[in-house]
Amino acid sequence: MTDAHDTAADSSLRTTGGAPPDDGGSSATEAPIPLLEPREGIPPVIADEAALARVIAAFEAGSGPVAVDAERASGYRYGQRAYLVQLRRAGSGTALIDPVACPDLSALGDALSGVEWVLHAATQDLPCLREIGMVPTRLFDTELAGRLAGFPRVGLGAMVESVLGFVLEKGHSAVDWSTRPLPEPWLRYAALDVELLVDLRDALEKELDRQGKLEWARQEFDAIASAPPPEPRKDPWRRTSGMHKVRRRRQLAVVRELWQTRDRIAQRRDVSPGKVLGDAAIVEAALALPANVHALAALNGFGHRVGKRQLEQWQAAVDRAKALSEAQLPQPGQPVTGPPPPRAWADKDPEAAARLSAARAAVSALADRVSMPQENLITPDTVRRVCWEPPAVVDAESVAAALAGHGARPWQVEQVTPVLVEALSSKEA
Repeated sequence: MTDAHDTAADSSLRTTGGAPPDDGGSSATEAPIPLLEPREGIPPVIADEAALARVIAAFEAGSGPVAVDAERASGYRYGQRAYLVQLRRAGSGTALIDPVACPDLSALGDALSGVEWVLHAATQDLPCLREIGMVPTRLFDTELAGRLAGFPRVGLGAMVESVLGFVLEKGHSAVDWSTRPLPEPWLRYAALDVELLVDLRDALEKELDRQGKLEWARQEFDAIASAPPPEPRKDPWRRTSGMHKVRRRRQLAVVRELWQTRDRIAQRRDVSPGKVLGDAAIVEAALALPANVHALAALNGFGHRVGKRQLEQWQAAVDRAKALSEAQLPQPGQPVTGPPPPRAWADKDPEAAARLSAARAAVSALADRVSMPQENLITPDTVRRVCWEPPAVVDAESVAAALAGHGARPWQVEQVTPVLVEALSSKEA
């Protein structure tokens, strides 16, 4: 087949149905080309220390950015660990590494220190890469670049097609990557995911530069690379789907007990919590407060396929919640930090509500002008916080300081400050 790298390198930015608004950039109407096979074929899976050492040496000797991807087993296994790591670099080729057989990839991470890593939706893969010792010091996120450049579709397949003119086969994105051995079609899919990632990066860099947004993107990428690991979520059981139906504190306690019991079982068995017990069943039990195993078995999610022993353990969790004292019951909501929900502003502070309305309209208009989603221009939370507690004196300096204090990057401060000053100073606000 045609060498995809040479073809991509020779072509200008394509717009085959998913490019940013046309303001003078090049366009092409050629039919996209299916990318069916990695250019050097499917590489062997690296699953021992000797082979890993050879890969590390090869990638250390390579040149330019390195494409990095990871496959997880979401929906099948507990947690978000990586079950396959894919890399590609000029002069090094493509490598597929089994992080189950080679759980410490810190030597590879060290070999690539200082090298720009190219990832698609970096924040999704960085946590599982960090667990195995791979932490970039520099990165380029092709999904975020697509958002900043104004592409309406920013999935990897859509970006490769609209920018480079190649079609990636995406049929294996949701498979169980913990399967061993990994089937050949899955490995082909995995290798193709990094096949054109650096080509995509190069084309998007040119497009961002053309739009005057390259420095904006660099600031965003630096912020991702330097961000510390996220803090563990407080009370994760509160994110159970359907929680809005649960009103009483005793029912909340049942959700908590069932969620925590499920989580312990899922972790011990290394399976997705949803495969142990569904969220809908947890909420059903919380609303019903069943008195015994027979009552529990009559509820949706606890039917004939749930064994007696399992029913007993779920009923025990319900009983523990029912036995708690009033003081031990969870509160209806989590402590709120920052502004209240916007729907409550009109009653709590009508002036703040007016400020928020004006600010939202101004930010939306600016986002349209610079052709990017509002949340990438400035986070909605930052806008809410500045509107709820604006500076005592509203001017460019004070608003800029407020934005920076809430974590806005310099380019965001520069772009958003003028429109927020106007919105906060308007008569309506």
